[in-house]
Amino acid sequence: MASNLPAREGVENHEPQSAGAWGEWNPTEDSVRPIRGKHRNAKGGGGLARSSTVLGVGIIAAVGAGGIATAQNRPQVPISMPSLPDLTGDDDSGAHDRRADAGARGAEASAAQSQDQADAGEVLRTRILQQAETQHEATDVQTRLQAEQAAREAAAAEAKAKREEAEKAAEEARAAAEKQAKEAADAAAKAEQERAAQSAGSYSLPTSSYTLTSYYGAAGSMWSSGHHTGLDFAAPTGTPVKAVGAGKITSAGWSGAYGYRIVLELEDGTEIWYCHLSSMSVTSGQVGAGDTIGRVGATGNVTGPHLHLEVRKGGSTVDPLSWLRSKGLTP
Repeated sequence: MASNLPAREGVENHEPQSAGAWGEWNPTEDSVRPIRGKHRNAKGGGGLARSSTVLGVGIIAAVGAGGIATAQNRPQVPISMPSLPDLTGDDDSGAHDRRADAGARGAEASAAQSQDQADAGEVLRTRILQQAETQHEATDVQTRLQAEQAAREAAAAEAKAKREEAEKAAEEARAAAEKQAKEAADAAAKAEQERAAQSAGSYSLPTSSYTLTSYYGAAGSMWSSGHHTGLDFAAPTGTPVKAVGAGKITSAGWSGAYGYRIVLELEDGTEIWYCHLSSMSVTSGQVGAGDTIGRVGATGNVTGPHLHLEVRKGGSTVDPLSWLRSKGLTP
């Protein structure tokens, strides 16, 4: 009798066969014991559990068809057994491969983790180096700024010292100039006092740095009167000519053969002629003994620069050398 039960997982419907084609198979604890290892579990959800389910389905199908009967009295129903996992050593090879794969994946993960850690370490190292470089650059900048500030301060201090030194030198120079000016003023005042004393009754030689060349009364064709009427003081052009005594200037200007001439009239009426002058410093007014009234020259009838000095009393000439000596002067 065919089974009316629908086909289930692991069960196929076949025509009934003779009872001798099947042997009764009741799984026992020993028959489902794992071959090796601890990875087989009869109570788990593995292949043996599925076989028990198929057997139970076959028994239920037999009961439904003809009631409770033994397997020997009923036609045998073919039951398709699901393929069991390979319980031999090949399964261990698969597990070994899986463990190897897992180990490889773990190694790869560890390597990846190590690489990530290395990358993170390199990033951290790079950041530390960058931070150190930045700090070093900041330190260099600060050092440079401090050096520049110190250089500016040193330059300012040096400039201040030089300025103070220059001001001190200028002050010393001003003080020295004022001292010299005071000394010069004192000397001028003293000279004026001496000149005033001389003007009171003293006499002075008519010039300086001279050489007497022609004396009074010397005969010769160079003079219109046939003889020399004065005393010649040969000196370089420009040598100062001085008043021999206090008096006043009565004449000053060009006088023919005498060239530029100044006539000084003393207080007793004696006239002193200064002839052949290159220039005239005083042309009128009162003068004192020793005052500069002109300069030695070579104007008029001359053979070289010299002062021709004449002394006249009452319109007549007298020997200038004798007259000077009578005043205490030694030409």
